[in-house]
Amino acid sequence: MIVIEHQLDVIKTADWVIDLGPEGGAEGGGVVAAGPPEDIAATAQSLTGQALARVLPR
Repeated sequence: MIVIEHQLDVIKTADWVIDLGPEGGAEGGGVVAAGPPEDIAATAQSLTGQALARVLPR
């Protein structure tokens, strides 16, 4: 199943995340990071990862 989602509570439970960005429009569309939520959270250039790191268990 593929889900397009912005809610961190949903993203943190995913098996695999593809983070597109880094922004929207002309500044978006590139793959910033891909992998399990923990890998996204460990990717410094991922804005989603920065937010995700705050909601994942430590």
